[in-house]
Amino acid sequence: MIYYEDLEIGAKQNFGRYEVTREEVIEFAKQYDPQAFHLDDDAAARTHFGRLSASGWHTCAMTMAMMVENMKNVKQAGLGSPGLDNLQWKKPVYPGDTLRVESEVISKRRSQSRREMGLFKSRAQIFNQNDEIVLEMTSNGLIAVRDPDAPIEG
Repeated sequence: MIYYEDLEIGAKQNFGRYEVTREEVIEFAKQYDPQAFHLDDDAAARTHFGRLSASGWHTCAMTMAMMVENMKNVKQAGLGSPGLDNLQWKKPVYPGDTLRVESEVISKRRSQSRREMGLFKSRAQIFNQNDEIVLEMTSNGLIAVRDPDAPIEG
């Protein structure tokens, strides 16, 4: 189990493999982002996307699925997340793409008010099969500390 004390700034992980299907792109869009270029080939062809593309929010959901799967393999004392910083959709995601994640711990600090937890930030970059970045974000994670009574570094 990985606790706050085990996190190292600069530590990197590469994980995930998510194959984007046409059916899933359309189904997600129908429910959550029903813009024509996510639902209809002809409408999509008339946009700068050029063809049917996944919703950016769908790309986030696929990323989260890969992150959770990774958490099953690399057990952390995770306590959830207070949110994201700097979410950017860099390139469209299309049916037939295969996505993967690269992440790097960029900072960490103990909570001043909740001694049992720390906060860490990770830069996540999501790549397609051509090693092009399609999404980039900084995620904020809450994680348990091994020893809540240990001094908090100043």
